[in-house]
Amino acid sequence: MMAETSPRVVITGVGVVSPVGIGNDAFWRNLSSGRSGIDFIEAFVRSDLPCKFAAEVQDFDATGYLRQRKMLKVMSRDIQLGVSSANLAMEDAGLSRGDVDPDRLGVEFGAGRISSTPQELAQAASDCADAQEAFEYTRWGEGSMGKIAPLWLLKQLPNMPACHVSIEFDARGPNNTITSRDASALLALAEATRTIQRGAADAMIVGACSSNVDPVDIARMNLMDSLSHNGEDPKRACRPFDMNRDGSIVGEGAATFVVELYEHAVARGADIYAEVIGLGAGCDGTGYANGAGGTGLVRAIQKALQQAQLRPDELGHINAHGKSTQRDDLVEARAYHRSMGTAAERVPVTAMKSYFGNFDAGSGAVELAGTVLALRHQQIPMTLNYETPDPNCRLNVIHGSPMRSRSSAAMTVNRTDVGQCAAAVLRAV
Repeated sequence: MMAETSPRVVITGVGVVSPVGIGNDAFWRNLSSGRSGIDFIEAFVRSDLPCKFAAEVQDFDATGYLRQRKMLKVMSRDIQLGVSSANLAMEDAGLSRGDVDPDRLGVEFGAGRISSTPQELAQAASDCADAQEAFEYTRWGEGSMGKIAPLWLLKQLPNMPACHVSIEFDARGPNNTITSRDASALLALAEATRTIQRGAADAMIVGACSSNVDPVDIARMNLMDSLSHNGEDPKRACRPFDMNRDGSIVGEGAATFVVELYEHAVARGADIYAEVIGLGAGCDGTGYANGAGGTGLVRAIQKALQQAQLRPDELGHINAHGKSTQRDDLVEARAYHRSMGTAAERVPVTAMKSYFGNFDAGSGAVELAGTVLALRHQQIPMTLNYETPDPNCRLNVIHGSPMRSRSSAAMTVNRTDVGQCAAAVLRAV
């Protein structure tokens, strides 16, 4: 249980770059009106792909958001999305470069596996082809490496979003990267909160970013049997907790938060969104084969509620991981029942991947932004495409229309395929 003397940590800025809107206003307007960001892929030819849907960030140009534009040449799309969202968050918090002591401003960022585009390696790979156009491994490095841009690797390193964010804002305090896939954003929030509470920083820039709208990612995820094969209507493809769900949809996006010591925020007259009152983490430790029990998520939820000093029925809503696969949604639902008892069937649940799909670390951050804004507006967005309840899940999934919140507290959770889990409880201030 969190000690009463623990320093209070609050969220004072939110920045979103997502398939359902760039900026808080557009994001919330589309989320609250039930407007999906999933559609047919436009970024590349989709005819030969196993899934032809994705949630793409439309009309995005990073030059409109970055201060250090010269860095664009070493930024993958993932990094561009993340740093742009950080700029939006700092602007939303009313902070400019230098407003916080640089040595007391840190960065904690989540990132996934940043994919190379086929074009970046195409020439080098073609130089290694034999007469039958088969790849000859022994020829790799004999000269083909010279066909790869010297700074190519800087676009792929998962620690680079945190590096670029620190450069943007001269943040010289603690700097760390979390690479735990879907759970990264909430784990980054937890680490940032602890950093502030132990006195190592006054404020932290916290977020996560990912882009899985890539042919290689789509093919890889399809081999794992986790993508929807609904080929008719992209808006109806992602169906968390619905009995007829058949897989997830890839997407892209980022969200960033300015997290501060409460006294620091009050002293500068900040507009406070919410307080971080409970955090929990766990791991199933059993991977794909035996992870059906969701033990890691059970521990994460119980720890977060214990630290927040709340009963499950005091939550206004749960922002679920809701991946929309048969297996993952069932594991998650069972974890709610194990950790929350009979309250699991009453607490309202929303699953925002129904709007923007699943994109590794970034989707957890965008979902967290949805929770923060839901607390601000006292309204819980509905889950799209929830039409036939799954009797094996037995959750109070919000559908049909948004719901007014009955509590100032909410919980958001994330879980990876291999059982890394995180939960955070926030309370509106």
